[in-house]
Amino acid sequence: MAVFVGSKLVTLLRDEKPDIPWPGAWDLPGGGREGAESGWDCAARECFEEVSLKLSPNDAIWAKCYESKGLNFWFFVARVDANRQEELVLGSEGQSIRLMAVDDFLCDADAVPHFQKRLADWISGLAAEPEPS
Repeated sequence: MAVFVGSKLVTLLRDEKPDIPWPGAWDLPGGGREGAESGWDCAARECFEEVSLKLSPNDAIWAKCYESKGLNFWFFVARVDANRQEELVLGSEGQSIRLMAVDDFLCDADAVPHFQKRLADWISGLAAEPEPS
């Protein structure tokens, strides 16, 4: 999930464990479903567990389901007010939280590439929308 606090993207520096995917990379909050929870419920739970930010479905501004290796993966974009930055607290996974400009995340060689691509998909969709008159 890409979560914006104001105009900044919430990112996590992954642990440096050799047995996890993308050790030491900049990541976004998220993870696997538990039981029969929905994609949104999973993303919101993981966001709370990883950065202590409680989200409601009204915070979601975009969602897309991606298929890979026969499995479906939901990607959400959510936005909350900048004043909620003070709620961010690192959970039990990761080394640190960083609020990052979206362009910095998209260009960072140490960011998880498939999340860069998914975030770019959302941005390109915004660019394709007509300007309000």
